[in-house]
Amino acid sequence: MQDLIKQEQFEIEVLDKLNSLGYLRSLVFCGGTMLRLCHGLNRHSVDLDFWIVKKPLDIAKLFKGIRTSLSAFYALSDAANKYHTLLFELRSKIYPRSLKIEIRKEIRRKIETEKVIAYSKHTTIQVLLTALSLKDMMLNKIECFMTRKEIRDVFDIEFLVKKGIALPDEPSTLSESLKLIEGFTKKDYTVKLGSILERDQRKYYIAENFKILKAAINDKIKGE
Repeated sequence: MQDLIKQEQFEIEVLDKLNSLGYLRSLVFCGGTMLRLCHGLNRHSVDLDFWIVKKPLDIAKLFKGIRTSLSAFYALSDAANKYHTLLFELRSKIYPRSLKIEIRKEIRRKIETEKVIAYSKHTTIQVLLTALSLKDMMLNKIECFMTRKEIRDVFDIEFLVKKGIALPDEPSTLSESLKLIEGFTKKDYTVKLGSILERDQRKYYIAENFKILKAAINDKIKGE
C-alpha cells in the first residue's frame, strides 16, 4: 500500500508540471484517478487519463511538446503517437512504480466538463484543472465496464451512485451489467479489487459485494 501512496504523490507532481507548462489547457482529466484525486474515490488508481478538448489542435506538436517537457524531469520508458491516443510512460528515481499517461485524441460524443482541484492528503500540492463531469463519468464508466469487464469500473460506478449520479435509462445495458457483476468470483473481490483498496474497504466488499449498486440497477430496470 505504501507503493500506492507514493504513486499518488507521483500523479499529483506530474499533474502540477503539466499544468505549469500549459498543457492542461487543451485536456480534460477523466478516469479513476480523476475520481480519486478530485472527488475522493476510495480506491487507488495508477494512470492519468485525459481527453483532448481544445479543437483545432496540432496533435503532433502537442505530442512532441509533452514528450520533450517530461523528458526534462523523468525517464520515458515509452512515448507513442498512436492512432487513437498519445501514450507516455514515465519513471522517476523517487517513486517505485512507473506512471502511464494516456490522452485520447477523439471524443465520440458531446461532453460536459467542470473546473475541479486535484489534491491528495499525502502531498501539499493542489492543481486546478478541467475534468469530465460526474454525469459523463457515469456514462464513460459503464461503457468501459461493458468493454473490458473490470471490477474496478463497477466500484467506480457504485461510487458515483452513492454521490447521487443517476444511472442511464438503458434497461438492456443495465441488465447485462447486472449479469456481469453477479458473475464476479471471490478472487475478483479479494485479489483484483482488494489490491487497490484500504483494509476496511476490502472487508466490506468481500462481505457485501456491490449490494448498493445492484439494488440501484434493479430499481432502475423496474422503473422505480
